[in-house]
Amino acid sequence: MFEEEKDDKIYNLLISKGIDGNSEYSNFVEKLYSKNDFLWKESVAGFYSNLSENFFSKIDVIVILSGLYSKNKEDIDNIVEAAIKYKKPIVLVKPQGMEDIPENLEKVVTDIVGWNANCIIDTLKEATADSS
Repeated sequence: MFEEEKDDKIYNLLISKGIDGNSEYSNFVEKLYSKNDFLWKESVAGFYSNLSENFFSKIDVIVILSGLYSKNKEDIDNIVEAAIKYKKPIVLVKPQGMEDIPENLEKVVTDIVGWNANCIIDTLKEATADSS
């Protein structure tokens, strides 16, 4: 049969963090690590309020873990504002459990994805391709 084309790109992600009572960040990262055909690294910022164009020029995709929004609203709003300013794609990961997606985020994101590892990887790649 046909062999899939190997993707050697190393995707540079900015993943929202903060107060995380449900371990969504570690669960998300675990999903990324479970797919050894997806190469990625994470850019980390000390403060989200003054991220520069230079910082964002290296980012491929912004990942917002929407389950963290209620306790980290200011930081996530700052990330979203900068992503829009620097025209970076935003992938919103649905909250684990029964929480609703914050409506203000839903309006500005590139795509929304659940917790299936294959869907996450496909969505991240598509968001990057769409922004090229």
